[in-house]
Amino acid sequence: MSTETFEFQVEARQLLQLMIHSVYSNKDVFLRELVSNASDALDKLRLAALRDDTLDADVSDLHIDIETDAEARTLTVRDNGIGMSYDEVGRLIGTIANSGTAKFVEELREAQDEAGAEGLIGQFGVGFYSGFMVADEMTLLTRRAGESQGTRWSSRGEGTYTLERVDDAPQGTTVTLHLKPADSDDQLHDYTSDWTIREIVKRYSDFITWPIRMTPKAAPAGDTADDEAVAAPEPETLNSMKALWARSREDVSDDEYHELYKHISHDWREPLETIRLQAEGTFEYQALLFVPSHAPHDLYNQGYKRGVQLYVKRVFIMDDCEALLPPYLRFVKGVVDAADLSLNVSREILQQDRHIRMMQRRLTKKVVSTVKDMMTAAPDRYATFWREFGAVLKEGLLTDSDNRDALLAVSSFATTHSEDEPTTLKSYVERMKDGQDAVYYLTGESRQSIENSPHMEAFRAKGVEVLLLTDPVDEVWVDAVGEFEGKPLRSVAKGEVDLGGEDDEKADGEREKQGEEYAGLLDWMKEHLDEDVKEVRLSSRLTVSPACIVSDAHDLTPALENMYRAMGQEVPRARRILELNPDHVLVKGLNEAYKEREDRTGLAETAELLHGLAVLAEGGRPKEPGRFVKLVADHLERAL
Repeated sequence: MSTETFEFQVEARQLLQLMIHSVYSNKDVFLRELVSNASDALDKLRLAALRDDTLDADVSDLHIDIETDAEARTLTVRDNGIGMSYDEVGRLIGTIANSGTAKFVEELREAQDEAGAEGLIGQFGVGFYSGFMVADEMTLLTRRAGESQGTRWSSRGEGTYTLERVDDAPQGTTVTLHLKPADSDDQLHDYTSDWTIREIVKRYSDFITWPIRMTPKAAPAGDTADDEAVAAPEPETLNSMKALWARSREDVSDDEYHELYKHISHDWREPLETIRLQAEGTFEYQALLFVPSHAPHDLYNQGYKRGVQLYVKRVFIMDDCEALLPPYLRFVKGVVDAADLSLNVSREILQQDRHIRMMQRRLTKKVVSTVKDMMTAAPDRYATFWREFGAVLKEGLLTDSDNRDALLAVSSFATTHSEDEPTTLKSYVERMKDGQDAVYYLTGESRQSIENSPHMEAFRAKGVEVLLLTDPVDEVWVDAVGEFEGKPLRSVAKGEVDLGGEDDEKADGEREKQGEEYAGLLDWMKEHLDEDVKEVRLSSRLTVSPACIVSDAHDLTPALENMYRAMGQEVPRARRILELNPDHVLVKGLNEAYKEREDRTGLAETAELLHGLAVLAEGGRPKEPGRFVKLVADHLERAL
């Protein structure tokens, strides 16, 4: 048969060079593309045979073969699928951006046979040329099912290609790559290695519907103990073909789910929860997600790899697709398999953000609703989940206003109501005392430090429940949320406190009388401590401690100031409010000494000490620790 030589179009040559040198970030994906094309061809033949009983084609054992030859440095990918005619080869491969699969799907849709398009993977024309990343020359031998004559196509990927009609071509398509030398510096692996081929197929094409077979290399002569002939190795199937997310729940065991989780998460423990989702309609996809049973040690590290694996028609696209779940669900692992997702020419960069956003919204709601179901149906599992991931989930209260109410509903918090059992905001509101108009909380490093805080004394004395918030994110989300069911979230360490009670009128009268009695001391202390405090006032929240430091209702807390500074943001140092307990012996004595003494030098030191003790009581640090220690030592010495 005569061989004809053709030139690539100018645009095709330019795109070809771009393809070879820069489109794909990982050269291994060439094999993914060739296997995907072969899978398409098998799908097309299966559908064609169903639609045409007279089609002369063998569909008894549809499969993909991979062969390697280390001496000749060739890699061959062969399928016994639909194949191509002479004209189709020139049209589809000569024009690099054309797509046989896309054309086939278009024809099926025109024939109103959309179900027949299921299972087709994608763009033939572009993916085929990715082979030139690893090969100096590519040869394609193909024969369309039902035809007697085949076609051979060959090119070195430079400017021309040849076409030739042949008589001895088998049904289907065979692609042979004449490989470049292995070069680790250029990420060119040895693609004649059985191990390399197994690893790539397992990573990218494990869930392809059709068997991908490879015959292992025979052992070299002389390796056996005797000289008897060694039987030829049997072909091995490299892919599992088990896309668990595509099978019904009844057909998959828990052990199979757990093995998949361990494979994709590299976690030896079983998952806490398995989440299945199948979306149908204009945009179809399936998801199989897992909630781990333990938080990874690097969950809060900046370099933590988040996201789930993205597949398109069972072909692996991306390992950590961050766009599919928000950052506060970064602990979720799993697989999302889209039926019709537009990708760029290398299948690596998503183009239709609308579909991705649609999936993210649905997946996020599904995960949050699963957590809600755990709260009622499996309290022990929910307790484990919240212990491991509660702090990161609360980040969503800051960043995801659309799902804020749903996130609040699945959040629980330590509370003074119970030593062991956390509470939801809904349960807190149901227990609120008559006349209580706010949800009270206090932030701190630990439950113990919060419970021992002077700010808690009046609340403890009156039996008012307080939420005990110990995660760093708690400093921020309470301000962002602001209220729950119309009840404001109010810190017990901010602003004035009025807990009310039966003796309100009597208490008001006593406070007014004490205000007059302590007015001179309060003004004097305000003047003396002016650098550190903006106000000194009598407290309604203290019952045991002599003093405490509070903030105005809208001021930043000291912990939040420190967080901003740790992130490199300049925050002006805020002066706060010093509250005194008028019923404490120390404060009473200080007031009497203020009224009696003309020389108040010693009292000034006592006022400094009282302020420093209040700072220490809330977990802070005196402005000048050395001076504070000296004042304490001097006062102890005089007391002996």
